[in-house]
Amino acid sequence: MPRPRGRKPPLPQRRRGRPARRPTASFNAPSTSRGKRSRAEPAPPPSEWPTPPAKADFVLVLKEARRMLLLRGNRVLRDYEVSLGANPKGAKRRNGDGRTPEGRYLLDWRIGENQSRFHRAIHISYPNDWDREFARGAGIEPGGGVMIHGLPENESWVSEAHLEFDWTNGCIAVTSDEMEEIWELVDDGTPIEIRP
Repeated sequence: MPRPRGRKPPLPQRRRGRPARRPTASFNAPSTSRGKRSRAEPAPPPSEWPTPPAKADFVLVLKEARRMLLLRGNRVLRDYEVSLGANPKGAKRRNGDGRTPEGRYLLDWRIGENQSRFHRAIHISYPNDWDREFARGAGIEPGGGVMIHGLPENESWVSEAHLEFDWTNGCIAVTSDEMEEIWELVDDGTPIEIRP
């Protein structure tokens, strides 16, 4: 007698009365020379899985030493040699003074590849309230647009002499490879402190 359309045959019963599962796929496992089925290697335990690099929760720049440290807690994740503004001594006070700011700021937004003449950039929130108040009292424009950035895309002379002298307009410069690493390790909103 033909089976009615749309109905599946009943599942075979197990000993305890529960229905058995329908097979969803079948395959033949390759056999070994001893006639046993081979088994896949078990997955490593989670403790052995590769972990992504820890993100920095603080960035510290030491202007006199020309160093930038990415920190997580009290642990240094990375330490970079940097170039600063062409007039590095003292804090930035006005637009065009060629100085790198000093103080506490945030890394608040970023510029990707091909959006600037530099290889990627992360903005430093200069001027902060104190910088603006100082500039207002002195009757000057504090400037802005201070970034951590890689090297210029089409100016090979800079890559050859990058650490020989301070060449930026007040930014903090690293190599383009280092900028790639910083891009991955530092999130927007990370605090940065720039010390003399």
